[in-house]
Amino acid sequence: MIFVTVGTHEQPFNRLIEQIDILVEKKIITEKVLIQVGYSTYIPKNIQYKRFFTYLEMQQLLEEARIIITHGGPASFLSVLSQGKKPIVVPRLTKFGEHVNNHQLTFARELVLRNYNLTVIENIENLKEAVLSFTDETSTYNSHNDKFMTQFIKIVDELFR
Repeated sequence: MIFVTVGTHEQPFNRLIEQIDILVEKKIITEKVLIQVGYSTYIPKNIQYKRFFTYLEMQQLLEEARIIITHGGPASFLSVLSQGKKPIVVPRLTKFGEHVNNHQLTFARELVLRNYNLTVIENIENLKEAVLSFTDETSTYNSHNDKFMTQFIKIVDELFR
């Protein structure tokens, strides 16, 4: 199954949803696809969709999906990496009215430079090739949450001495 999420940002991400819908319509993508469309105004004609999923539903879908295509919100694609999967990341872009700036593209590019295992789609026309050439590969993501919490607890303890 392919799971696509556009996140919860209030601006539509029609460009991604429409491209996936076209790939399914043309039978370029033949496996089951499920899309979380959020506030997008384009409604898929060929794909099962839902506006939003609960946190637990999202976790289940991320676990079950063979391919995960996500917008460039760090929380979304880092959660894919944390499950040991390689996301296909399509950053929202200002020129299409999808976000207020291009921070998603900047951040995704930076992570690629730092050797994170993700595919960044800067031109929506390249999504077809990314899906067709996708191979199931695991990804390693090292969270720094434990280190952060240890340091944070130390600071709080010092404040209350």
